[in-house]
Amino acid sequence: MSISPIRRIFFTLILCIGFSVNAQQTPKVEVTYGTGVNTFTLATGSPGELGLLQALGEEFSKRENAKMVWIKAGSGASLNLLKTKQVDMIMVHAPAAVARAVSEGWATKRTLIGSNEFYIVGPKSDPAKIGAASSGADAYARIAKAKANFVSRGDNSGTHVKEMDIWKQAGVMPEGSWYIVTKDFMTASLKRANAENAYFMSDSSTWVAEKAIAPNLQVLYRGDKFLVNTYDALVAPPGATPGQATASKFIDFVASDAGQKIMRDYGRGQYGEALYNDALYAKRYVY
Repeated sequence: MSISPIRRIFFTLILCIGFSVNAQQTPKVEVTYGTGVNTFTLATGSPGELGLLQALGEEFSKRENAKMVWIKAGSGASLNLLKTKQVDMIMVHAPAAVARAVSEGWATKRTLIGSNEFYIVGPKSDPAKIGAASSGADAYARIAKAKANFVSRGDNSGTHVKEMDIWKQAGVMPEGSWYIVTKDFMTASLKRANAENAYFMSDSSTWVAEKAIAPNLQVLYRGDKFLVNTYDALVAPPGATPGQATASKFIDFVASDAGQKIMRDYGRGQYGEALYNDALYAKRYVY
């Protein structure tokens, strides 16, 4: 049976749209670590950007003949990649979303691996006077009242989710020309804040490693327990993804004494202080 020209065009369009959607959904590989035969994919953000993932991945590769494929993604995007079985595991800082993922059954083996914290950095002149704030929410309320420039990642990452929680605590819906959304990762957003002479919530690890790119800014508020940032590792259920078994072993390694030593020592030699705290420290701030 012959197909009419109109139907042929229709089917061609459907196929093209399908191919386009699939292409958009394919995660981009940032880099690989190790050369072993046991390959697994991992999605995360700043631990990869700042080199911790490389330190962990290369040591694990030696032990397990493995190769880690890193997909660069914030916590929200990482969770979606795991849910849709496009990666074997993730490392994220989004406790409420992690709990939901485990309860829904598409994420398993939740393992606390470490922490850092959020600093609110801003112009050295501190126009909103957040240096005198009593909490993170108070600092945000002062910024909104002053309509001082504030940079938001706006990307549904763990950082963005935490930021929105703080605005909610402050009773503020941020909007207006002072509220600048980047839709970008931590380092790029910190650089934008420096250019805009704006306030920004940076994780402490990024600040320690990258503060040279933001000479106009300084840490103006820290210390609220709500700003402590705990990281969980999650893996797909057994058999759900090709590298699940190796990814599960990697989580065991990160939680081991050897992996935790890498976590709590990473950056100390280069920056004079560690970029992350270990799981034992992080456990104090689990809620």
